[in-house]
Amino acid sequence: MKRTICAVLLFCGLLALGAELMELRGQTPPPATKKVSAIQVIMIHSDEIKLPAEFQVALYEDLIQQLQKQGGFQHVYRDGDRDAASATDLVVLHSTVRGFKKGSEMKRNVTTVAGKTSIDVHCQFMDKDGKTLLEHDLNGKVAFFGANLRATYDFAKKAAKLAHDNFAAPKAS
Repeated sequence: MKRTICAVLLFCGLLALGAELMELRGQTPPPATKKVSAIQVIMIHSDEIKLPAEFQVALYEDLIQQLQKQGGFQHVYRDGDRDAASATDLVVLHSTVRGFKKGSEMKRNVTTVAGKTSIDVHCQFMDKDGKTLLEHDLNGKVAFFGANLRATYDFAKKAAKLAHDNFAAPKAS
């Protein structure tokens, strides 16, 4: 009886240790962060991907709106804004569309398993001198109910969170 209990406890301990090791193996160290007061968003490019104009505009506008909503930046500058040059601590966000699949709203509403819309975007955060601070691939999607443009909103929320977590100055108390 004692032997069985010891074997079971040893087995459970090994399982827990294995799970912990697997969890550690999948972890990557957090990227070096730089806290800034301003971010400039460059117009999103889609060189290789044929992206409808409404998606390109919605990606950019949703991203600007989510960065402002998320907070943490005193200024969110648009592409071409001359005031950005005077910002002492500025991060510049360059985004490139790497994948796009326009789904069907009708299929999603009828079947809820078909018609997914997705947008894959590579985000590159740089300092004023052009040095890359962080690169990350993000995906925006709408899989169940909602308009196709909802995928741009999903991407913008993820990108704003990434920017906020890595570059936004902490709120003063």
